[in-house]
Amino acid sequence: LLLDEESTYRDSKRLTARLRLAALRQNACLEDIDYRHPRGLDKSMMTKLAAGQWLREHLNCLITGPAGVGKSFIACALAHQACRAGLSVRYLRLPRLLNDLTTARGDGRYRKVLAGLARTDLVVLDDFGLAVMGDEQRRDLLEILEDRYERRSTIVTSQFGVDHWHEWINDPTLADAILDRLVHHSYRLALTGDSMRKLKRPKETENT
Repeated sequence: LLLDEESTYRDSKRLTARLRLAALRQNACLEDIDYRHPRGLDKSMMTKLAAGQWLREHLNCLITGPAGVGKSFIACALAHQACRAGLSVRYLRLPRLLNDLTTARGDGRYRKVLAGLARTDLVVLDDFGLAVMGDEQRRDLLEILEDRYERRSTIVTSQFGVDHWHEWINDPTLADAILDRLVHHSYRLALTGDSMRKLKRPKETENT
């Protein structure tokens, strides 16, 4: 019993450390996903993703849908599950990451930052397509995805459907290269419906 207790304690400490490094935007787990409201979320698909085989096969997961529909929550829940499975995880908003890479290039940390992302088992890139990219940022995104292609998994969330990503990248050559590494080996969750924030607001108001 003492050995079991010590093992559980150490596992808990390791999970806490992985979650701290992951810096997830939301405290989410798969058990808390709401399937009651229709938004095109396939429960059988989520069960398959929860099993984690896609992570072992180094596939990606692309989550699209309008603002507030729960993309970030689902991404964080999948990332939390990966932490439970003993994998390293990083949550990053893509606009902020690309700005940070510009700064890192100036102070000499660029290669170190890229190397750290390349070693991470699962990277969440939130808000894909939210900000206009310059040529340097397009190339940075390609570098990140090239390092991870068929070696690690990436979750991407976006308000825009995958069909619009080529237009958003706005460079045919780089767009082809980026999407080739991101889209063709991926699971897709295309969410629809009203904002979950709006749906929950009346209930919260009644309770106050």
